[in-house]
Amino acid sequence: MTTTTHAPAASPAHRDQLLHTMMSDHAKALVAYAEKLLNDRHTAEDIVQEALIRAWPHAERLYSTEGSVRGWLLKVTRNLVVDRMRSATVRHETIGAEDRDVPLPDPSGAVLTSVEATALLRQLSHEHREVLLHTYLCGRTAQETARILGIPAGTVKSRQHYALTALRAKAGPRLTPER
Repeated sequence: MTTTTHAPAASPAHRDQLLHTMMSDHAKALVAYAEKLLNDRHTAEDIVQEALIRAWPHAERLYSTEGSVRGWLLKVTRNLVVDRMRSATVRHETIGAEDRDVPLPDPSGAVLTSVEATALLRQLSHEHREVLLHTYLCGRTAQETARILGIPAGTVKSRQHYALTALRAKAGPRLTPER
């Protein structure tokens, strides 16, 4: 039997050094590539910056494998360019004049309700919160939730009932939905 040893995680200073190496070795080529695709130097520089930011957490792995670091960076850069070109701002999509006068709903009420509901959910037991998470937030059936949690479906239904009853009692009239 062989034992495997894992290399210690890279220190932030080591990752920073790898990022500096990545920038000095590949940044000019990446900017030239992105600029050729976009015909815009400033946007190309933004794209390359994003590509390097995405590479930074994976720098040690990129340099420790046999694959090409530049190849990976070029692919990420190309994908970012394609995303930018597909975005609505590049296609100059705008809202028509007839759409500008539509009043937008005020989300503050929904935010307040969400904060209050979160506080109420924290007051429930772990088991009750867990059942509500699976049935309401994830949209699972009682049978699916029972299988995931390893409990009978009847227990799921019971916990759901008691959790909702407790929430209604604690919420009072301010959060109880109209029937």
